[in-house]
Amino acid sequence: MMIPACRLADLPRGEAHRLDIDPPVSVFHTDDGELFAIDDTCTHQDASLADGWLEGREVECPLHASKFDLRTGAVDAPPAKLPVRTHEVVVEDGTVYVRLSTEAPNLPPCIAARLAGGAA
Repeated sequence: MMIPACRLADLPRGEAHRLDIDPPVSVFHTDDGELFAIDDTCTHQDASLADGWLEGREVECPLHASKFDLRTGAVDAPPAKLPVRTHEVVVEDGTVYVRLSTEAPNLPPCIAARLAGGAA
């Protein structure tokens, strides 16, 4: 499924745009002009990666400083242990689109418990 995220002109380099879908996805525009899309929620705890710090091709979680590789979703620094999902980014006629991954997301325990009906 491909969904429109934003206009490329509205996403400055070094910034992120969060899509409020379930689960949320963020598009990152690196200082080098590359575009990446990953699940927005840190796999360690419920924190928005769009609110984190973009450094090259990594994003650092604002809560506990886990780092994720935007190309692969891999964890580059703990405390997170599980990767985030990556999604394909397509730019067409000046609009940024995200083709959502069909893989299951890696949700932090507090969200997984809430979705399963348990206490967070």
